[in-house]
Amino acid sequence: MFGPSRRVARRTSRRVSRRQQAMAPPEPEYAPPPQPEYAPPAAPAQPAEPGYVAELEQLGRLKEQGLITDDEFEAKKKQILGI
Repeated sequence: MFGPSRRVARRTSRRVSRRQQAMAPPEPEYAPPPQPEYAPPAAPAQPAEPGYVAELEQLGRLKEQGLITDDEFEAKKKQILGI
């Protein structure tokens, strides 16, 4: 006697869940955050300070250890030197 009643219960359960899914409100889609209408002004390039040598040495050590890539090294070096 277990067979038919289980089948009926399963079928009813599926039907109810399909109806509930059809009635549920659609999930909101992801929208990227709005972009500002204008770009904030860039900070003016400052001349290199006398302490830049220590920063460049530390940057070189990071590159040698493989913690930063060549591109990152060059970009940061230009920023430090104000180029």
